[in-house]
Amino acid sequence: MPSAPATTDPPTPTDRDASTVQQGPSGPSPSNSVRNYLTSGLRWDLPASLVVFLVAVPLSLGIAAASGAPVMAGLIAAAVGGIVAGSLGGSPLQVSGPAAGLTVIVAGLIEQFGWQATCAITAAAGVLQALLGVARIGRVALAIAPVVVHAMLAGIGITIVLQQLHVMLGSESASSAWENIIAIPASIFAADIPAAILGAVVIIVLLVWKHLPSPVRRIPGPLVAVIAATALSLPFHVDRITFDGSLLDALSFPQLPEGNWTAIVIGVVTIALIASVESLLSAVAVDKMHHGQRTNFNRELLGQGAANVSSGLLGGLPVTGVIVRSATNIEAGARTRKSAVLHGVWVLVFSLLLAGIIQLVPEAVLAGLLIVIGSRLVRVADIRTARVTGDLTVYGVTLLCVVFVNLLAGVLTGLLLAVGLVLWRVARASIHAEALATEDGERWRVVIDGSCSFLSLPRLSTVLASVPAGSHVTVELEVDFLDHPVHDTLDAWRNRHTANGGTVVIEESGTATLHAAQAGPPTRGTSRSALRGGFAPWRSWQRRIQAGHAAAPDVPTPLRSVLTGVDNYHRRNAHLVRPHVQELSSFQDPDTLFIACSDSRLVPNLITSSGPGDLFTVRNVGNVVGESGRDASIEAALDFALSELSVKSIVICGHSGCGAMTALHADPLSSGTEGPSDAPSGSGPRGAIDVWLDHARPSLASFRDGHPVQVAAADAGYDAVDQLAMVNVAVQLERLQHRPGLLEAVEAGRVHVAGLFYDISTARVLRITPSGITHLDQLPRQPLAEALEAQPVG
Repeated sequence: MPSAPATTDPPTPTDRDASTVQQGPSGPSPSNSVRNYLTSGLRWDLPASLVVFLVAVPLSLGIAAASGAPVMAGLIAAAVGGIVAGSLGGSPLQVSGPAAGLTVIVAGLIEQFGWQATCAITAAAGVLQALLGVARIGRVALAIAPVVVHAMLAGIGITIVLQQLHVMLGSESASSAWENIIAIPASIFAADIPAAILGAVVIIVLLVWKHLPSPVRRIPGPLVAVIAATALSLPFHVDRITFDGSLLDALSFPQLPEGNWTAIVIGVVTIALIASVESLLSAVAVDKMHHGQRTNFNRELLGQGAANVSSGLLGGLPVTGVIVRSATNIEAGARTRKSAVLHGVWVLVFSLLLAGIIQLVPEAVLAGLLIVIGSRLVRVADIRTARVTGDLTVYGVTLLCVVFVNLLAGVLTGLLLAVGLVLWRVARASIHAEALATEDGERWRVVIDGSCSFLSLPRLSTVLASVPAGSHVTVELEVDFLDHPVHDTLDAWRNRHTANGGTVVIEESGTATLHAAQAGPPTRGTSRSALRGGFAPWRSWQRRIQAGHAAAPDVPTPLRSVLTGVDNYHRRNAHLVRPHVQELSSFQDPDTLFIACSDSRLVPNLITSSGPGDLFTVRNVGNVVGESGRDASIEAALDFALSELSVKSIVICGHSGCGAMTALHADPLSSGTEGPSDAPSGSGPRGAIDVWLDHARPSLASFRDGHPVQVAAADAGYDAVDQLAMVNVAVQLERLQHRPGLLEAVEAGRVHVAGLFYDISTARVLRITPSGITHLDQLPRQPLAEALEAQPVG
């Protein structure tokens, strides 16, 4: 086999940098390899890291202040998140650090256990995260319903806004959301005007920033807002950030918490789960924003766990992957994980050398920043999606519980409600009854659609009880799941109804049956027999319909299959087909003339996935076209299709096990010459079938002469009759193309001609050409018209 061609895609900048390594006699030297690894992509990652650093500093300070933790704890977490999680995590472009989503939890833990005990809880949560990564269940965390996560973030955002609104007004925030709401009027009347103005300046700058020209927006808006408001605050006396000592003085070792160990365990699990979910969801979002390396979710959990262990041991806030800084990182042009790591280095350098600048920032300024951050966690798009998808109740309940109870209770309540809603939607069956007026009186129809289990028994019993006693009833089971209690309920009701003089017909068109529900444990069925109209023959579903169907009693039994099928069409399919055929009521415009054998097992619309108006179909015994002028039916169809309908393609379709080909192959009198056979058939006149087969005798002659199609079919393992059927398609194609009225259109490319062969035993369709056969299910997917053009006949 020829080797694959080399890719012509241009190398990425990182690839080009890597290609500049100087090669020694036996490859690159170790020092050059290390230097290449450290410097590759640096021209993109270095400026990106500076941009992320400028965004991270004010956010980290604000989150620390909102959590009630030491201010420097936010910078410690930012440095650790960048360096540790950036180096070890599984998402190369994700940036980690303190997140607003854990503010409420951390504040509650600090109030209950103190700061150093909270650091110990953070470290323990990191250990749990690492264990989740080792257990390789990173993707399992993504099974949490997105609506619950969105509502959780919105609840956190509202809580942050309620808390920081009081800080911006110069008041103290309360511990609960309800108390903060009640205290808003008092805080407004007692507002510190300079502080409120500074917070308002930050909010206005951040709201306006996204509408400024692109070159201006390259500077991080939060940084501009904080610097501008801090500069305005210098003449005023307002509360500012305070801390004792430097970053090194802020380092503190955790202490084991004392007291309620149940609350401690809940705190550890809560931080671990929320930090993990937020990090993984952020990583998924980051993957959608770039086309590089995808996230290794288990490694991401290990990296986040290591970062939280480190942050907890050093006296920092909990760390998560955060989408705001990650998106900034990607938009700034980062190529590798070096950007996230370098951003952590810059935070560390700033904290060590320029910590005094931090104490100039007013608390109201960070409060204004956090109000904007919190408000952005409440996304209108998420609410709109929840309304459209029917999950608005889950969203609302989760949000209210997060705001007015606590975060863990809100998340657990939301998850339970989401799971319950899924069970309700999946396990609930649509059950209704309706009266139908027929020629022989009123009949009732009971339709059960969906998954019918014991959970549906109340509704099922109510509907069945609404059917009048003594009436004629058809129960249509269109279910993919049916358990034994439903079987017993239906069986008991049927016995009662028939005992009262009524009749019950049960039609089972779904994938789950009453017999299966009684024979063993219930299982969810597949769609193998659900679409009976056009796919499943009568015997596969009418055999389950008992006596007393809609067909009139005086209808002969042989006709009942047809009339039952018509009744099924009217009840199940007519309303679906009606919109498609209404526009065809006054004209037809088919694309293809389809000439097929009359065999009942060959269904042209089924094997071509076509519907009303697509095929102009002509069927006869043996799918033959014969010689020009010998069959008026074929001549009329060809003339009408070409001159009146302007079809673009003509298809001749044969099939396996053809009765006409079987009779032709077994006829000892076949001469194998063109034209009708004048040889006598016994002592009497020739039968109609024998006369008709004269159209196909040239195909038998070609078969005996070793036609290329016969050779290909024999090599593929088909028997002699099927070989002859394939040769017959090829011969009819050759005859068709040489007709005077069609030859010019074929040569001009206005009409394309093709041959098909339907193998009944495998339900496969093959392409027949004068030179051989092609297995269509092994070709690339393409429209039929393109396939005909790609493989022209002749």
